[in-house]
Amino acid sequence: MNKITIAIDGHSSTGKSTLAKQLAKALHYIYIDTGAMYRAVTYYALENGFISENHFDKEALINHLDDIHISFTYNPDLDFAEVYLNGKNIEKFIRQMKVSNFVSEVATLPEVREKLVAQQQEIGMEKGVVMDGRDIGSVVFPDAELKIFMTASPEVRAQRRYDEMLSKGQKVNFDKVLENVMKRDRIDSGRSASPLRKVDDAVEIDNSKLTREEQFDKVLKLAKERISKSNQY
Repeated sequence: MNKITIAIDGHSSTGKSTLAKQLAKALHYIYIDTGAMYRAVTYYALENGFISENHFDKEALINHLDDIHISFTYNPDLDFAEVYLNGKNIEKFIRQMKVSNFVSEVATLPEVREKLVAQQQEIGMEKGVVMDGRDIGSVVFPDAELKIFMTASPEVRAQRRYDEMLSKGQKVNFDKVLENVMKRDRIDSGRSASPLRKVDDAVEIDNSKLTREEQFDKVLKLAKERISKSNQY
């Protein structure tokens, strides 16, 4: 049976990763969290003092890109692949607010995108991949058989992020989270390198009022239809 490539794009905190993991598990596909890759680079920039509230040494980060090695290792206890940076498990660090505050700025650098896109394309060469991010359907896999574009209102997305962070024991302020979500929207959609946009052949899903189960059922049906169509040729 032929396998397809599934590209999931959309705004921050729309549940792209959750949906992608669900699909990959149901279809026995490989899941690649591209957002985690950009967060890993951001974490590296923070740890090395290349970026802070009032400072971003872009040249220094660009010059050190060859020193950044990102990998994914499946954790059977968690049932997903954790992110490693230069051999160190950084999964719990890259989800923190300080990384969220700078990841969109790091992702605007064409050199960073070029490096990570090349890695993503290499991983997905054999198909049977579910990948989520900001430019998967537009840049990484423009020929993907199924492209999904996810959106929801900023307030709904901020509430989801806020609840998630509280559940992990992080002290956060809702207004700050909402501000971060809206800031990331502006940066992601306004950057010159691979801006966030819905491509013409993507299926848009506004999940503001959908449960995870409703959304999953809807997209799984689409995926099975595309797989069936692929096997007709």
